[in-house]
Amino acid sequence: MTAATSTPPPAFANIRVLPDQLINQIAAGEVVERPAAALKELLENSLDAGARRVDVDLEQGGARLIRVTDDGEGIAKHDLPLALARHATSKIRSLEDLESVASLGFRGEALASIASVSRLTLTSRRQVERHAWRIEALGGEVGATEPAALAAGTVIETRDLYYNTPARRKFLKSETTEFSHAEESFRRVALSAPAVAFALTHNGRASLMLKPAGANIRIAELMAEGFAEASVGIDESSAGFRIAGLAARPAYSRATRDEQYVYVNGRFVRDKLLAHAVRAAYEDVLHHQRQPAYALFLELDPGLVDVNVHPAKTEVRFRDGRAVHQFVFHALNKALSRSAAEAGAVVVSLPAAAPAWQPARPWSGAEQTRLGLEQAREPYAARPLAAPFPFRPVDRVGLDVVSSAAPPVDASADVPPLGFALAQLHGIYVLAQNAAGLVLVDMHAAHERILYERLKSALDLDTLPAQPLLAPLAVSLAERDVELASENAEFFRRLGFDVAVLSPRELAVRSVPAQMADLDVPAMIRDLVGDLRQYGSSRALTEQRNELLGTMACHAAVRANRALTLPEMNALLRDMEATERSGQCNHGRPTWYQVTLAELDRMFMRGR
Repeated sequence: MTAATSTPPPAFANIRVLPDQLINQIAAGEVVERPAAALKELLENSLDAGARRVDVDLEQGGARLIRVTDDGEGIAKHDLPLALARHATSKIRSLEDLESVASLGFRGEALASIASVSRLTLTSRRQVERHAWRIEALGGEVGATEPAALAAGTVIETRDLYYNTPARRKFLKSETTEFSHAEESFRRVALSAPAVAFALTHNGRASLMLKPAGANIRIAELMAEGFAEASVGIDESSAGFRIAGLAARPAYSRATRDEQYVYVNGRFVRDKLLAHAVRAAYEDVLHHQRQPAYALFLELDPGLVDVNVHPAKTEVRFRDGRAVHQFVFHALNKALSRSAAEAGAVVVSLPAAAPAWQPARPWSGAEQTRLGLEQAREPYAARPLAAPFPFRPVDRVGLDVVSSAAPPVDASADVPPLGFALAQLHGIYVLAQNAAGLVLVDMHAAHERILYERLKSALDLDTLPAQPLLAPLAVSLAERDVELASENAEFFRRLGFDVAVLSPRELAVRSVPAQMADLDVPAMIRDLVGDLRQYGSSRALTEQRNELLGTMACHAAVRANRALTLPEMNALLRDMEATERSGQCNHGRPTWYQVTLAELDRMFMRGR
């Protein structure tokens, strides 16, 4: 006998089939990472069963008890053992079903995984059956089916989660933390099914009670206070896609991503492609590192999206990701880009008070007293791009007061959404009267947005104005950067820069974009060359242009302590009404604020 046959193989080299119970416990590590994950799976099963009411009872954050009661179609007696078996499901039958699955659950492993790490009781009754049936599982060991008492639907009770896997139980956080995660899972599912009534109880105390409602009402109930009032409604359809929901205006931004909900065919997802599309839509209006808030529901053919790419089913893969990205971006960008006049006509069906600041609805034949606004009725002519307003310099911080001796305004004419100017306050704010009450405008922020949008349009049309320099400006660069700039002279020309090679290490700048003569042109040229080197001319022009044009607009916009005439103030208001995204400057700060008559009455305690 040879040495090779006389020595037995090491024990670790033997391949064995794992027992089903261990397989289920391994799966539980992926599917049921904490009580909140188990609750999510049970709630989704209730919705798949057609429930119209779902009640949830938790104890100790869900670690001691998770009970989900629904009035769905129920489970037949002979199917109860299969419901707790691994990879047994009623939702798909073939690969074709999997590739176009429309249900929330489909793998048939959630209940088996939960049962393997808890003491689970499943009670159910179909409407056609005379009474209910119950089955119990202890650590994955399934017992016999027994008669039970239940009117209709299904009750799943999970006790002592991870009682038989102490190592995993040690990873659970405090009761408060686990409940907060479970409550968040509850909110996500409840947001996706507004027509279903939900109730959540923790340690015997009611936490959330939700009646069947419209989608916007459900969003208002579950999102943070003030979200609904500060949001714009979205409902767009194109090429087989539809997106609906609410997106908060940039002024309602957050420090964290806790108010971001995206659903694909009713399933909550965290998808990088969709998150990027939403972020891109907010890019031009959001302040610094603030986070947008939204609840968006995307619908498309189930065959165009793969939901079987993550154990928790929170990630998806689109067959045509580019088309989805463009659709979501344009739909949201359209809603956020509404001018003051357009947004004033938007109606969002929410049972909430008026937003803290929002575009006002136009007046129709409103009566107006003698406020000396007859100048505002004069048509305003289009102004040159580089100098939109003929400012008159002043050396004081003043308040321009409108004379009350002016003749009355024709009350039969409509008043625009932002109304008519009354005065200028401390050379910074424009005060105007509209149908809702008082409008406060930050004239620099508003003018900055107007110029920024005009500059973007001019760049898109290749008509960005340039300012020739009296003498060329020499910019020192590395030799390779001078060569790169020379090869991309057209890139610089489109941005308003006329550049040429002055020497192997110097670039001559003969013109700069209008209104930029006082800026640090060499530093900007170096930044642009760096972007060219990193991204190429096409991408650099797309990504760098907003920062560049924003700097130009900020520099050219009217400054504080500049006194404006009434026609100039009213021209600013009219331009705001005609400009996209005019509710924020290009840094994301609000440009105007509405103070309603009701708010003014409360300030002065009128009617008390």
